[in-house]
Amino acid sequence: MKRHTTVFFIAVLCLCLFCSYSILSGQAQVKTAAKKSAESVITVLNPLGTPPPLELKPMAPRLNTMDGKTIYLVDDGYPGSDNLLFEFEKGFKEAYPKTNFHYVKKATFMAQPDPALWAEMKQKADAMVIALGH
Repeated sequence: MKRHTTVFFIAVLCLCLFCSYSILSGQAQVKTAAKKSAESVITVLNPLGTPPPLELKPMAPRLNTMDGKTIYLVDDGYPGSDNLLFEFEKGFKEAYPKTNFHYVKKATFMAQPDPALWAEMKQKADAMVIALGH
């Protein structure tokens, strides 16, 4: 029994040495291939690309007075923005009793434009406050 174990151990040892030699010689081949490829030129492209240039727009001019003006409070549909704007409306009406505040909810969802509302505000509003989520 002891002799079979010794023979088995020697066979496994020889097999391991042979496999490690073939692995090492494979690594040598990989290193040689790496040296050859180092001489060639590789072009790498940035996957992020280049963003388009930004168009800067100036802020709207401030109103010289709030008296007699119409201010639209626009809800964009973000959860809870309606409650925020109702609180704004209460506080604004107390602070500016001679100003008209008009709460509206956009017909479109969040960042999407609402052309009908924008056209209405261009005609009727002197200013607007929009509650944007995030």
